[in-house]
Amino acid sequence: MKDLFDKIYKDKGPLGKWADQAEGYFVFPKLEGEIGNRMKFQGKEVITWSVNDYLGLANHPEVRKVDAEAAKQYGSAYPMGARMMSGHTNLHEQLQNELAEFVNKEAAYLLNFGYQGMVSTIDALVGKDDVIVYDVDAHACIIDGVRLHMGKRFTYKHNDVASIEKNLQRAEKIAQQTGGGILLISEGVFGMRGEQGKLKEIVALKEKYNFRLFVDDAHGFGTLGKTGAGAGEEQGVQDQIDVYFATFAKSMASTGAFIAGDQEVIDYLKYNLRSQMFAKSLQMQLVVGALKRLDMLRSMPQLKEKLWENVNALQNGLKERGFDIGTTQSCVTPVYLKGSIPEAMALVKDLRENHGVFCSIVVYPVIPKGLILLRMIPTASHTMKDIEETLEAFSSIRERLENGTYKRLSAGVAAAMDD
Repeated sequence: MKDLFDKIYKDKGPLGKWADQAEGYFVFPKLEGEIGNRMKFQGKEVITWSVNDYLGLANHPEVRKVDAEAAKQYGSAYPMGARMMSGHTNLHEQLQNELAEFVNKEAAYLLNFGYQGMVSTIDALVGKDDVIVYDVDAHACIIDGVRLHMGKRFTYKHNDVASIEKNLQRAEKIAQQTGGGILLISEGVFGMRGEQGKLKEIVALKEKYNFRLFVDDAHGFGTLGKTGAGAGEEQGVQDQIDVYFATFAKSMASTGAFIAGDQEVIDYLKYNLRSQMFAKSLQMQLVVGALKRLDMLRSMPQLKEKLWENVNALQNGLKERGFDIGTTQSCVTPVYLKGSIPEAMALVKDLRENHGVFCSIVVYPVIPKGLILLRMIPTASHTMKDIEETLEAFSSIRERLENGTYKRLSAGVAAAMDD
């Protein structure tokens, strides 16, 4: 019999094995200063492309004022207890009603956290006789929710309609045997690649197959669609999304999330979401702050317009310089380069130290071996000067990657890992 901790001592995992070289700089970095287009990293000013503050609300003076007033009025504890017991208020209901109206649904229900809420919603929607069909590139919160499922689940190739249909056929056979139903899960926007989920094509399959559609629109809410209602609005199929999910952690620059759908569905979920039934209510200062942020989404379209002005300038500039940004259809801007993990470390250090550009680095196992993904998040607070400086920096680092500079610089790190 082995010691439970043997695996901890012997295998740190695909990312953990790099901790000695990476922690504090490449992972768990400390950005300091007010949230914005430029912050401090290790004492130096950097252009920040790693903060999901799409509409620039995190440090907006109106938001800061309301947040401060709410904290002064309510503190950070009120209301105490879970919503079902003692943590329910008129303002929670008001926010739910306004969110439902904003995303064109009958009803909505607040969630304390996006990740936790997604896991719990999947758990509440399906039973052991039901079948889940979901995108292979789904976010970790979806995967963890699916892991709780005691019935069958099938993954389809990323955004591949033929694969979706094939797996719906497999799901139907199982559901006919068990007497269960089918839940299909997609993202509105995939957070690494920036591609929108093929919601329009998925909805069309409802004519042939009996399933319900659950969409995680964390990156689409507030950024896509005429009014900002998300990927479903953008693709003209919002009314065909059975359960809509979005988080406050992106466009709303806050904490919390919500689900929305038909009144009867939401009523069922609010009585069966274990993560909400047995957890403290979303604190009032966050609820008040979310009401203010939602009002700004509705009344200040210039925020989204500025965001997309910056998105288009950055993405077009990268493409004009020959960079591969994949097939993004959103604000998420991935830059794909070829190289090893040590090369990626050298490249990112060069960007930060010599060019003052801070963006997230994504490597295996999130993406295939041999690829480096630099993930950039344009926001409404970025300036054209930020974009121009960043494009110049990227031209420089690509040349060094291609001529082997980073390979030579990273040789010591790679050798240390081989020992």
